[in-house]
Amino acid sequence: MQTPEPIGGPRPTSRDVARVAGVSQATVSLVLGDKWRGRVSERTAGAVREAAAGLGYRPNLAARNLRLGRTRTALLVVPALTNEFFAHVYTGAAAAAAEHGFGVVLYPSPDGLGPARDPFASAQSALDGVIASSMATDALEAFRGTDLPLVMLDSDPAGSGAAAHVNLDVADGMRRVTDHLLALGHRRFLHLASAAPSWTFDVRAEALSHALRGADVRTVRSPLNTADAREAAGTALAAPGARPTAVICDDDILAAGVCKAARRLGLRVPEDLSVTGFDDMALATVLEPELTTVRLPAEEFGRRGMEALLAVLAGEPAPPVTLPVVLVRRGSTGPAPAL
Repeated sequence: MQTPEPIGGPRPTSRDVARVAGVSQATVSLVLGDKWRGRVSERTAGAVREAAAGLGYRPNLAARNLRLGRTRTALLVVPALTNEFFAHVYTGAAAAAAEHGFGVVLYPSPDGLGPARDPFASAQSALDGVIASSMATDALEAFRGTDLPLVMLDSDPAGSGAAAHVNLDVADGMRRVTDHLLALGHRRFLHLASAAPSWTFDVRAEALSHALRGADVRTVRSPLNTADAREAAGTALAAPGARPTAVICDDDILAAGVCKAARRLGLRVPEDLSVTGFDDMALATVLEPELTTVRLPAEEFGRRGMEALLAVLAGEPAPPVTLPVVLVRRGSTGPAPAL
């Protein structure tokens, strides 16, 4: 065997390994691909492995994956990177992917509104599949009509063309909120709803409307940020007529805006006004009093989405999944005030 060249300089190739071992490149591929048994002697295989180790050779995984037709990479599309919930979804998806030798690329679609630009329009071969979380109905047009399997999270299971669906039981979450407030004696409500057109918020609104039939409910919409929520809630709470005794919010960020608006109006939470959120972000326990909210299992959600994609890629069944949610009662809700 020839003496290996010193480490350094250009990255060694399979041709270098073949030259040092005194074999063909085909033999190198067989040995390093662990397909040599019955074709190459034990002695030759050992010589190839020794030459590769001496040169510091590492296979070109990109080229190998292209030959196999599989890059072991998934794309996770989310509405925004500013929401803590999606960071946890990514963490769960990435953990499940890593267990199977996959990687996850995170791509934000601005505000979850469509249509999103296809970040891989000229390189679809760089992906094995797409996971899309909490997207607006028209936000995924760039990904439809491709050969990439699509798994939808927190999205309408009807008519999406997705290979699999994983959802959160957000309707049950909203029912738990309304049952809690009704049990506390509240009968006048403000629903601070997200202004983003998304299936998940439509489901929450429908569940709230059904649960509060016969009650006094007013709905106001706000973008998903604290400043706009504060202004929308402040205007609604200061409007003429009987003031709501409870505000039900589609998101913890909106609830934080409501708490700021209440403070500006001299209202105490929860003595004068009960406030609820949705998601159970870290923000929920930063507020004072701490926020009653619906806890969503975000990491488990991401994990189950990745597992569904892996099942689809393996040609296995991926039945729809709905994950349960939990109402977390904290200090921002209390008995309805006697007005």
